[in-house]
Amino acid sequence: MAKTRAVLFDLHGTVAYCKDRVTEAEISEYLFSKGYEVSPQQLRAAWSFVSFIDYPKYGYRSWRPFLSRISRRLKVNVDKNTLDTIAKLLESKPYRLYPDAAKAVVEAKRSGFKTAIVTTIARFQFAEAIQPISKCLDFIMTGYEASCDKSNPRMYRKVLEILGVHPQEAVMIGDDMQLDILLPKKLGIHTILLDRERKSSAKSESVDALVYNLNDAVKTIITWQGRD
Repeated sequence: MAKTRAVLFDLHGTVAYCKDRVTEAEISEYLFSKGYEVSPQQLRAAWSFVSFIDYPKYGYRSWRPFLSRISRRLKVNVDKNTLDTIAKLLESKPYRLYPDAAKAVVEAKRSGFKTAIVTTIARFQFAEAIQPISKCLDFIMTGYEASCDKSNPRMYRKVLEILGVHPQEAVMIGDDMQLDILLPKKLGIHTILLDRERKSSAKSESVDALVYNLNDAVKTIITWQGRD
């Protein structure tokens, strides 16, 4: 294995989580109460469109313009007060760091690795949550910085270019097999599957290591360096 120079962290399910997140059903019910017939499925479809296509183009900085764009995609002219109420509801249930995230990211940085978060999620949704580790991150790659969603290899290629490392010199840590493991692996990036809920029945050939917390993920990478 080539000497590791960079550690890439997935966001959702890896570094941070959203406890009791606001569901499409809750928002839909509120919109219906205000006279707007927007079903949960319609909302989910528009939300995905804005997250994966519009945000990478326009980079919304708060819930208000993000929700306004969803409203336009639905072709439903939702009034400002209603959108503001939904925005406040979403703000009341923000992303939070996992208990092991701060120590793991700090340890990765202290060990001399370049560090980055790689996610499609809009930065405003998690910016406050990662504030405690922001000084230990060399870059935060979201859909806007990459101009694409995470299923596009361009996101990984761009973060590697920004960090100035080759694929074989990077390790991706994440909980999603397709986006965090299989895709980066095709690009030559080493991968560590984070299985917080211990649901993985067996180690995939596409995974270089399987761990159950972030601290063990970083320790594994450090161990690899000792074997070079």
